[in-house]
Amino acid sequence: MNQPSPLTPSQPSATDRAGVGEAAGFASAEPAIGPQQRATGAMRPSTEPTVTLPQIELDRLRALATLGELTGTATHEFNNVLMTIMNYAKLGIRDRSDAARDKALSKILESSQRAAKITGTILAQARNRHDSMQPTDLTALVNDTLELLSREMRKYRVRVETAIDPETPKAMLSGNQIQSVLINLLVNARQAMPDGGTVAVGLAPDRESDEVILSVRDSGAGIPREKLPSIFEPFYSTKSGPDESGKGGTGLGLASCKGIIDAHGGRIRVESTVGRGTAFIIRLKAAG
Repeated sequence: MNQPSPLTPSQPSATDRAGVGEAAGFASAEPAIGPQQRATGAMRPSTEPTVTLPQIELDRLRALATLGELTGTATHEFNNVLMTIMNYAKLGIRDRSDAARDKALSKILESSQRAAKITGTILAQARNRHDSMQPTDLTALVNDTLELLSREMRKYRVRVETAIDPETPKAMLSGNQIQSVLINLLVNARQAMPDGGTVAVGLAPDRESDEVILSVRDSGAGIPREKLPSIFEPFYSTKSGPDESGKGGTGLGLASCKGIIDAHGGRIRVESTVGRGTAFIIRLKAAG
């Protein structure tokens, strides 16, 4: 994977340091939901009917939406793996030479190992252990997630670039939950670029604040400035509905991401410019 030209987490923007503002033409915002809204899930007053749900029901819906997103992604990936196994099994049957059979068996073994990794990811998410906070290597988590989504990104002509600082320390977190956040942000980025584009994933330490910074930036359509303050609200969506893969449009994805980051004592913020793209920047406490 290539090094991205966009701003990476190792060089936080003025807006990242200050919390709210503009940098390089990007409008930015952090979630601005009051205590009452957090308790009820109510959205800001508007001319549209409001939706109020108990927090426990919101959490359940968010968990189901997260698991649904992951299951949909993994199902497509698993199908691709099965097709690979079937094709190489047919090759081994057709061509009885030692070289052909060695190649077929090697590819079948490789694909089977990938299938085991995919099902392991699904089972871990289904268990959804909220108390499994532990020092976690975010570099490995990022790489595993990108591997899970690699075929989907190629299918939609999305190039993935990474900028990972090798000195990034472990962070205290639930790997399952943070992976679901990363999957959600990557799928959102892909959907923002229907004609293809670039996603840049960055990971770096902020030694001054003893935090780890994870960022996902796309070169897509961007989000209008007036919509930025609302994107983390439950049931608010900038999409008209699910895309052709059946993902997105529920208004629960980013709300779920925010809930997970809040539970980790972290912060999530967004920068965006229409026509230039969007960046989500997450700060998590480094493990002691």
